[in-house]
Amino acid sequence: MNRAGTYINQLQGDIQYKAFVPNPLPYEVKVDETLQHLLSKADLALGRLDGITEILPDVDFFIFMYTRKEATLSSQVEGTQATFADVLKAEAKIEDGEIHKDVDEILNYIKALGYGLKKLEQLPFSLRLIKEIHATLLKGVRGEARTPGEFRKTQNWVGGATINTARFVPPPSHELMRLLDNLEKFLHEHTRAPILIKTGLIHSQFETIHPFLDGNGRVGRLLITFYLCQQRVLRRPLLYISEFFKMHRQEYYDRLNAVRTEDGIEDWLKFFIEGVAITADKAVDTTRKILKLRERDIHKVMILNRASIRGKILLDFLYKAPLVQIKTVERVTGLKNPNAIALVSKFVKLGILKEITGHKRNRVFSYRDYIELFE
Repeated sequence: MNRAGTYINQLQGDIQYKAFVPNPLPYEVKVDETLQHLLSKADLALGRLDGITEILPDVDFFIFMYTRKEATLSSQVEGTQATFADVLKAEAKIEDGEIHKDVDEILNYIKALGYGLKKLEQLPFSLRLIKEIHATLLKGVRGEARTPGEFRKTQNWVGGATINTARFVPPPSHELMRLLDNLEKFLHEHTRAPILIKTGLIHSQFETIHPFLDGNGRVGRLLITFYLCQQRVLRRPLLYISEFFKMHRQEYYDRLNAVRTEDGIEDWLKFFIEGVAITADKAVDTTRKILKLRERDIHKVMILNRASIRGKILLDFLYKAPLVQIKTVERVTGLKNPNAIALVSKFVKLGILKEITGHKRNRVFSYRDYIELFE
């Protein structure tokens, strides 16, 4: 017997297939010594990560870059080809013929993340919010013809050219609302289960239900961040686990699938919770490096004497827009040409900025040391 659900035959003859219908949450979870150890490890890591809000002089610039990294990696899990550099160039409005067209999908992910977090400050977590997030995610990009913001009314499948060769067939559409209502109820249910176990079950159940015709993986990963913030495990959205999922993409898919085929609930949870711990520890380490870099470069800017005030303004701006052109420096600092060029030249000599274009006009300068902390 599989605690997660049952495969049910659909249709007859040559077009017969088996769809997986999950059981309602919660499932019984057997917390053995290994799972308990991983929970303790992840809780400590999340505590350290949450404490970052007390250390960073401006936690928003850290969140700003991390959301872009998460959006890029979560989209890449689904096959998007655009890169982190493409995102930074697109947001800085830098014209570059090499920017991949998929970048709009990543920019939509960033919008969906910001939209969802803002809404959660005012409204409870709901199916309506999940649909609104999905609509934001698919607006104007690949998948926009696949009913953005609406739960599917037809059968879908994952992997394989046909439903008969699919890697996984989610529940039929007439089962959706019953299952989604249960998921919404579970989001708000007060249980004694650890939050990370609930979070892992929510993600697994959402991916199993697969309620949209497209974008299920990205929405499901957004739910992880939303739920941890809604539960006040994190005061700010600092945990982004898509890097771990991308690094272990095949295992990620295999663990989720084994929940349905092998009753592998605990193995999935161990994989997920270990990913939380690793991701949180890495984020804390990145923060320490940011603080060290910031201290180093503020010290460099302070020796610019009269230019140090405008230099500090520019340095602060680079933490949320680490690719700049001269016209951007003019706008941010209030300097006119040639003073803006002179300030950028000083930043280049100090080793803060590096020109990455080689063009005489519309040159682009990169805060390379900072960007590398997120790559």
